[in-house]
Amino acid sequence: MEYVVLVDEADIAIGEMEKLQAHLDGGRLHRAVSVFLYNSNGELLLQQRAAEKYHSANLWTNTCCGHPRPGETPADAAARRLKEEMGLTAILRPVFTFEYKAELKDGLTEYEIDHVFVGVTDEKPLLNNDEASGYRYVDHKQLENDIMKSPERYTEWFKICLRDWRQCLPGG
Repeated sequence: MEYVVLVDEADIAIGEMEKLQAHLDGGRLHRAVSVFLYNSNGELLLQQRAAEKYHSANLWTNTCCGHPRPGETPADAAARRLKEEMGLTAILRPVFTFEYKAELKDGLTEYEIDHVFVGVTDEKPLLNNDEASGYRYVDHKQLENDIMKSPERYTEWFKICLRDWRQCLPGG
């Protein structure tokens, strides 16, 4: 079983809860991480979430995301999830943190304080098929246009992150 770190609105740990349970019943505020990885051409690496994911399956999102385990820092969780999901390592730097709440399908709610990290690599991803079914590189203009035309193809947290997309750039 996976556990998430429950937090208060100041991002202070107040407990732990099984991950799925934290997403039920209106959601419990917990800590999360999101990684935005770019290649040397400045293109963002997107992943398509695996069809078997219990929420947001088959949707496009940032390079990877996840939850710090109890006792794990957000930076360590970001590096771990990048390796687990995409088979990549990179130097990651924190860029911003935001809180959001989004209602998902099947009675699930994402209610997170999300720590966003950015990095650069030209390594080719080696996908974990339990996590991601595809990937693509995209420039921000293309991405903005596609999200405007087809927002339903993207995860809720990714669209929220992109409101501050300039902060998500490698030099941001």
